[in-house]
Amino acid sequence: MARVLVTGAGSGLGLGAARELAEDGHTVLGHARSLERAGDLRRVLGEQAVIIPAELSDPSEVRALAAAVAEAGGVDAVIHNAGVIDGRGILPVNVVAPYVLTALVPAERVVYLSSGMHRGGHPRLDGLDWDGLTTTASYSDSKLLVTTLAAALPRLRPGVFSNAVDPGWVPTRMGGRGAPDDLQLGHRTQVWLAEGEDPATRTSAYWHHQRQQRPHPSVGDEGFQDRLVDALREHTGLDL
Repeated sequence: MARVLVTGAGSGLGLGAARELAEDGHTVLGHARSLERAGDLRRVLGEQAVIIPAELSDPSEVRALAAAVAEAGGVDAVIHNAGVIDGRGILPVNVVAPYVLTALVPAERVVYLSSGMHRGGHPRLDGLDWDGLTTTASYSDSKLLVTTLAAALPRLRPGVFSNAVDPGWVPTRMGGRGAPDDLQLGHRTQVWLAEGEDPATRTSAYWHHQRQQRPHPSVGDEGFQDRLVDALREHTGLDL
């Protein structure tokens, strides 16, 4: 059985992934924005649950989250599910926090939440405010960047399986109640990849509902991958 960190596990896709992993017998370390928001997660995981609160827009709290995971014994897989759809936190939460956790939390299997909207993102790095003091990127931009990070990781860490997943437009707090896609199918691919039991998951790719898809062309551009990693390394002081 695997040990899996799920970020943003307090509700929506993250909560669904945590529930499914726990039902399959895995040990889940669940991240939530605060303990006050983790009531449903505690009910899913039980009283012995490892729940780690952290505000992912705060760099010190992201590093504290990584330290807490190490203190709890580390993990085999990470699902980077947490995200915001607008506001100044887009880059800190959707891109910088996954980078920092990737640098500080070793794992054989890493799953990044992407979106079909990443195809509308702009492959640019100039002028981005990684601190989030101003809003310099859209949601689509952030998902293009994190999908590119997912594609870069296997070159930087041979032996690591790194995948990005489009969960579809699902009825979560972010997606809205009227979203047309299936919530269960939305988190099934993340769980399947994190478990790593199916030989088909031992790869690095971009997925939608357990099928590989073709991402934005810039995702596979190694030059763009390297520039992104260099920018995040410079910003955080952390090397992958």
